[in-house]
Amino acid sequence: MSSSSKSYIQIILVIILLAGNVFFGGKYFLSQKEFNQEKVVLEKEKLNEDILDFTKLFIEKVLKTETEVDFETRLMLENAVRNLDDEDILKQWQEFVASQNEDEAQERVKDLLSILINKINIESIN
Repeated sequence: MSSSSKSYIQIILVIILLAGNVFFGGKYFLSQKEFNQEKVVLEKEKLNEDILDFTKLFIEKVLKTETEVDFETRLMLENAVRNLDDEDILKQWQEFVASQNEDEAQERVKDLLSILINKINIESIN
């Protein structure tokens, strides 16, 4: 083989390798973008699940009970609402807890349930 043939083959190999790098680099970035989008969707679904779990717990332990809510249940609810890491929900929860009478508590419950439902992101649910 002549030296010009070897140079020609080397140039072709370099071009093929560069094209492969560009192709796989593009695939990598597209995969990374898709991964990040899926991660955001999973985070939204996790928050939705946490909000629904808290809402169910609140309904079962507060709204459906005939007796006064005990300290352990209050603590469980307080921890659950703080774990949501949402300032609006926490603020409304604190307003509910600070209610001075039954009428005020009923209004605060309505507000709390409204915020909980509005915080659920239905765009991520398919």
